[in-house]
Amino acid sequence: MIKKFLDRWLKAGKDKNNPDQLLKELDHERLPHHIAIIMDGNGRWAQRRGMPRVYGHREGVESLREIVKTCNELKIPVLTVYAFSTENWKRPKDEVDALMNLLVEYVYKEIDDLDQNKVQIRAIGRIHKLPEACRRAVSYARERTADNDGLIFNLALNYGGRSELVDVVRAIAKKVADGEITTEEIDEQLLSAHLYTAGLPDPDLLIRPSGDFRISNFLLWQLAYTEFWHSNVMWPDFSKADLLQAIYDYQNRERRFGGLKTK
Repeated sequence: MIKKFLDRWLKAGKDKNNPDQLLKELDHERLPHHIAIIMDGNGRWAQRRGMPRVYGHREGVESLREIVKTCNELKIPVLTVYAFSTENWKRPKDEVDALMNLLVEYVYKEIDDLDQNKVQIRAIGRIHKLPEACRRAVSYARERTADNDGLIFNLALNYGGRSELVDVVRAIAKKVADGEITTEEIDEQLLSAHLYTAGLPDPDLLIRPSGDFRISNFLLWQLAYTEFWHSNVMWPDFSKADLLQAIYDYQNRERRFGGLKTK
C-alpha cells in the first residue's frame, strides 16, 4: 500500500505540469464536492512586469475561465471564488472602478458559453451595495442560468466572512423578536441555514495561490474543516495543471473531522 502511494506521488511529481497525466492520477470517485479559491496575486503579477495592476486582474479572468471549465468537466458540484471582498473598497478608486467594469464585462462575455455548458451562476455577499450595472449583470446571470444542472459557480462579491455572520445574526435575531423561533432553537444547523451558502456543502478544498497563508475573511464559518492548499503561483499564472495538482494532493490527505484515524 505504501509503495503504491509513493509510486503514484513520485509519478505525479514528475508530471505535475502535465494535465493529462494528472487527470489519469486522480481518483474520479473521490473528487471534492466544493472547491473554494482565493484568486490572489493579480496586482503583484502585473507590477512585476511593469504593468498597471488592472492588467493583472484582466489576465486573472483568463485563469478563471480555464478553472471554471475544468471544474465543470470534472463534474465538481460547487466552485466558489473570492472575486471582491468588503475590504477591497479601500483600494484606489480607479482600481475599484476597473474591477467593477471587469465584472460586468466578464458576465456578458462569458454568459453564452457558461449557459450552454449548464453552469449555474450564483453570487454571495452584500450584492445590494454593488454599483447598479454590476447588480444588473449579476441578476441577469442568475436568472438566465437558474435552471442549469451543471457546476454551481459562486461569485463572492462585496463579500466578507464577518459581514456574513453579522447578517446571519440579524436575521435570526429578527425571527426571535417576531416570535418565529426561540433562543433554545438556535443551533449550528439553524445558523448554516441562514448563511449566504445555505443549501450548499461546505468547501472540501480551499486553494490560495500567490504565496500568502491567510484566509482573508473568506467563508469563516464554512471553512471549519476544509483542507487548505497553498501555492506560490500568482493567480494569472494559475493553470489547469495547478488545479489538478491541488485536487490530487487533497485526495492523498486523511480527513478526520476532529476524530481519530479509522483502521
